[in-house]
Amino acid sequence: MTIKKNDFIELEYTGKTKAEGAVFDTTDENVAKDAGIHNTGTHYGPVVICVGQHHILPGIDKHLEGKSLGKHTITLTPEEAFGKKNAKLIQLLPTSNFIKEKIMPQPGLQVTVDGHLGTVKTVTGGRTLVDFNHPLSGKEIVYDIDLKNKVEDKKKQVEAILEMRLHLHKVKVEVAENKATIAWHEVLPKPIQEQIDKEIQEATGIKEITWKKEG
Repeated sequence: MTIKKNDFIELEYTGKTKAEGAVFDTTDENVAKDAGIHNTGTHYGPVVICVGQHHILPGIDKHLEGKSLGKHTITLTPEEAFGKKNAKLIQLLPTSNFIKEKIMPQPGLQVTVDGHLGTVKTVTGGRTLVDFNHPLSGKEIVYDIDLKNKVEDKKKQVEAILEMRLHLHKVKVEVAENKATIAWHEVLPKPIQEQIDKEIQEATGIKEITWKKEG
């Protein structure tokens, strides 16, 4: 089968920089551990996405259309991945600013300045050079992807959207006669719930969605 926009696909992937081969993203827990990027709060294993709905890096999303099930290697340019380096986002700041906050800047340290996350590049002569670009900006990226199967089950489709948009993978979902019931222990703000409802309806064809507070 050929993958089309709005198809729900179960897949596994590993992303790495093309030049260094450094793994920065993966659905495989063992690969994450080997690469030193394992996060105990991350839910590892195959994921389900809706193609063309930005459930995954947009550059990958675009390349999935027209592919067949199975394993593929996709190479992304910096523009398709995390963007080109922007010189305006590399700033020289007084080291004293960090010391006042009880931070001793050193190359590689991630710092937050005025709400923006950056990486310290150099510390010389009372000045600290901080790069506020994405750490992977300017790099070509390679993704090894295994497109496992097409997901037709409406319940799994709803669960996939909740996982991607709200990072919820322990939500009780029931689907019957084109109606979905979602039970969770919290109540979403109305604008967010309406946005999620709209996406579920457009992507799955489900007409009616009911949210229930569990517990």
